Amino acid sequence: MSESSAKQYLTFTLGGETFALETERVREVIELAPITRIPQTPEFLRGVINLRGHAVPVVDLRLQFALAEVRDTVNTCIIIVETQMDGERMAMGAIVDSVREVFEMDDADISPPPRMGASVKSEFLRGMGKKDDAFIMILDIDRVFSPEELAVVQGSVGA
Repeated sequence: MSESSAKQYLTFTLGGETFALETERVREVIELAPITRIPQTPEFLRGVINLRGHAVPVVDLRLQFALAEVRDTVNTCIIIVETQMDGERMAMGAIVDSVREVFEMDDADISPPPRMGASVKSEFLRGMGKKDDAFIMILDIDRVFSPEELAVVQGSVGA
């Protein structure tokens, strides 16, 4: 039995809510870069960015989660995450309002997602955590980027 089941999470905001991703799935956080729009793709797919010579698809999580669209600010950034498609690793960018901090949370402190009341569909959530007195929605990145959506994205960038 391991001494601790604690994992590190990167927290970020969307629409005034705090979300988190396991840091092991996060490659890096970058400033908002020029995004090339790809015609005839879903609205949530903002386009692709050039990340050190590679075309990386970028998804607007606000649109993915059906939140109100807002203008990008100086705090808007892109979290580059790693996801799986057909057994292959794939880099994806996720636009968020701002990145907060990295913190550690024990698996035992994560409760199942609520059935209602969250601003995000519960199937996107791995669970709910708590830091200080605030709830944090922990995303399941593989559910946020479903295989169907990844196929559309992959086809769009010719990967």
